[in-house]
Amino acid sequence: MEHDALAAARQLIAEQGVEALSLSAVAREVGVTPPALYRYFEGKAGLTLALYEAITRDFVSVVAEATGAMDAEDFVGQLYAATRAVLDWSVANPGEFDLLMGAGYARLVASGRPVDQVLIRELGGLFGQTFRQLWRRGILSYPSEEDVEPRLWSQVTAYGQLMQHDYPPGVAMVMITCWRQIYGLLCMAVYGHLASSFDDYLPLFEHMMDDLLGLCGVPRKR
Repeated sequence: MEHDALAAARQLIAEQGVEALSLSAVAREVGVTPPALYRYFEGKAGLTLALYEAITRDFVSVVAEATGAMDAEDFVGQLYAATRAVLDWSVANPGEFDLLMGAGYARLVASGRPVDQVLIRELGGLFGQTFRQLWRRGILSYPSEEDVEPRLWSQVTAYGQLMQHDYPPGVAMVMITCWRQIYGLLCMAVYGHLASSFDDYLPLFEHMMDDLLGLCGVPRKR
């Protein structure tokens, strides 16, 4: 029942958006009454949280597969493949993206659940494996504590700890610097921002990747 309910919930948000998600709608899809779902989920908030975690696992597995297809020494290929997989998945799954990183996520946070730790740990941890190699080999340049405003350094330190790697907080600073650019492009592509000018986001993506790979110490040869 739980598996069927989550599958029905994913179908709902894929077809109708996060706004369509409710216990009653999911119950109709699986042929039960809404109270029957309370055996598995603590109301709509519990259903949404379980859905968030399930989608995150599947999303990260797609990115991990793309990364794993690259040679272990090909850091450019790993970072490019992982980021392109994030873009392609997000554009292909706008409803699920909305729940993980868009307006649907904002509503989930309003329920008082700190769910972003799941995505930081899973997706950030995956990217962090490559960043860790860049750090250990002395390829990556990163700021020291003296270079970063104290309040930001504290936040970046907490962010890095969630990813459960042993690199310095300065490495996490480089990661979040990359992510804020990636996230901006994802939102543009998924929600069609500036589509009148950027009807194809791939050239902008390629330009961004050239900048980010250079920032990471592994400039791409074009």
